[in-house]
Amino acid sequence: MHPIRRLRPPAVVLTALVALAPLAGCARLPDPGTFTVLNSATDTHEHDAQQEFFDRCAEPLGVKVRQTSVPAPQVAAKALRMASSHSLTDILELDGSELPQFADTGGLVPLKEAGVDVAGMSPGAVSMGSFQGEQYGIARSVNSLALIYNVDLLRKAGVEPPTTWDELKVAAKKLTQGRTFGMAFSATPDADGVYQFLPFFWSAGGDEAHLDDGKGAPALRLWKELIDDRSASSAVVTWNQQDVNDQFIAGHAAMMVNGPWQVPVLSEHKDVNWAVATIPVPVAGRPPVPPIGGTVMTLPRTGDTARQRTAAKILNCLNEQRNQIDWGESVYNVPTRTAAAAAYKEQNPKLAAFADEVATARSRTDRVGARWPVVSDALAGAFQSVLTGRATPEAALKQAQARATAGE
Repeated sequence: MHPIRRLRPPAVVLTALVALAPLAGCARLPDPGTFTVLNSATDTHEHDAQQEFFDRCAEPLGVKVRQTSVPAPQVAAKALRMASSHSLTDILELDGSELPQFADTGGLVPLKEAGVDVAGMSPGAVSMGSFQGEQYGIARSVNSLALIYNVDLLRKAGVEPPTTWDELKVAAKKLTQGRTFGMAFSATPDADGVYQFLPFFWSAGGDEAHLDDGKGAPALRLWKELIDDRSASSAVVTWNQQDVNDQFIAGHAAMMVNGPWQVPVLSEHKDVNWAVATIPVPVAGRPPVPPIGGTVMTLPRTGDTARQRTAAKILNCLNEQRNQIDWGESVYNVPTRTAAAAAYKEQNPKLAAFADEVATARSRTDRVGARWPVVSDALAGAFQSVLTGRATPEAALKQAQARATAGE
C-alpha cells in the first residue's frame, strides 16, 4: 500500500503502448469469456481477496477474470513486454504515480469514453487517476499518512497528541526518555522518505514545481530541529517506513508518521496501545496536505472496444459503494467515493484520522505529471543533505530545483 520506488520506463519504450495496441489482432485471440488483469497482488491474502471481488463483479456478466500478479516494481516493465507481444491485459493496475507516464503516450483509454462511472470521487482520487485534465485511472481505495502514537506513553508524560508543529516539538522533547525517542519518521533517499516528507512540505506551502521558492524550507528545518534536539533519531535517514513501525512497536518511538498498511502488524501486538491522529500542521486550524497513495485501475488500448466495454462494467461494479467499503476494510484503506469514505469512517472510528487525511490529500503527480520521478529524487536529495548537515534548507532546495530541471 505504501509508495514503491520504480524505474522510470524510457519514453521510447512506453511508445509501444500506442504503436502496438492497434496490432492486437496479430496476436492469438483472447478467450472471449475470460478477462485479464495485470496487478501487483503477489501476497496470497491480497490476491485471493482481489479474486473474490473480481468474481463478484464478473459472474453477473457471464465472464471470468484471471489475474497476473508480479511484484510492484515490475508491473510497468511487465506491461511494456506484454505490449510488445500484443498481449496486454484488459485491465492494468498501476501505482498512481506511474499513470502519467502511460497516459502521456495515448496508450490508455479515457474512463468516461469507456463508460466508467467516475462521479462522486474525492478530489485527491480524481487527481491521482488523471493526466492533463482527463481521468484514465480509478482507485477503489487510497491511503495516506497520519500521526500514530502510543497512548500509554503520552498519558504517562501528560502529553496530548500534537496538532501543530510547535506542539509537536514540545511533545517530542518531553516524550524522549532513555531509549525512547519522541518522534520517528522515514527520511530514506527514496519513495518512502519523500512520501513522509510531503505532508510537512506541502502543509508549509511547498511547491514541487518550484522547489527553490523558499516556501518548503520550514519543513526541512522542522525535521532538522527534531534530530538536533534528539527528539528523533539521526538514524531516520536510513529507516524505511517498515523500520519506523518496528521502532514504534519496540517502544523506541512514542509517535511516528506512518500509513494504514501498518495496521495489521500493529494490531498483532496487543501490548501496544496505539491510536491515530492527523499530522501536525504549521498553523493551528489549517488542514494537513498529505500525499494520496495507492493503485489505479486503467484500461489499455487493446484495439478491442467490445472487451473494453465489458472491462468498464467490471470496474463500475468494483467501485460501487458497498464494494468500495468492503474492499477498503479488507486492506485498511479509505474508499474513494466520498459517500463510501464517510460510511467507512463511521464504521472504523479508530482509523477515522486516515479518512480525514485522505479528504485533503493530493496526488504526487498533480502538478508535475510525468516529471514526478525526477522531482522525487531531487526532494530526497534535499532532505538528506539537510539532515546530514551538508546544506542549509534554502541551499538544499535550490540545488534540488537545479537537479530537477537538469533531469527533465
